[in-house]
Amino acid sequence: NNPSGNEVGPKEAIAQDSCFEELAHRRFCELLPQEHRGVEESLQVRVSLEQILSLPELKANPFKERICKVFSTSPTRDSLSFEDFLDLLSVFSDTATPDIKSHYAFRIFDFDDDGTLNREDLSQLVNCLTGEGEDTRLSASEMKQLIDNVSIGAGLAGEQEGKVGLQPEAVPFPDPRRV
Repeated sequence: NNPSGNEVGPKEAIAQDSCFEELAHRRFCELLPQEHRGVEESLQVRVSLEQILSLPELKANPFKERICKVFSTSPTRDSLSFEDFLDLLSVFSDTATPDIKSHYAFRIFDFDDDGTLNREDLSQLVNCLTGEGEDTRLSASEMKQLIDNVSIGAGLAGEQEGKVGLQPEAVPFPDPRRV
């Protein structure tokens, strides 16, 4: 929406997109050595995950490594091209739709990349949120109880218990206030 409260028209959307892309490109170039910052060359090089992870926006995010790996198109998933970087920024922008955001959240939480969120994925997710330290890590029984509660809250039972498929809209994520 524009400041007048009217819907953004096609011309405004294009202008916003090109401005966003220009800002993203400038940010990407800041991560490159000076000799690789030319427009053409910057579109051909990749930035290592270590450099991406140094961005203040990702530094404190408990899912920073997964975020970078999900958006990386390199075979070893250890670097991002400008297009990868642009995709990452786009998904986390205010203009991304809830469907796009939930799709990528699902992929980020699918630690084993098998298209489902299973007990192990949920366990890793909780460990990312609580920290890996002995004083913050849940015991095995606490983790089982939490995942059982998430499964019940999501309406999963029997064979599908603890598993959510790649279509996140097919099984609603549980309301965290009810778990």
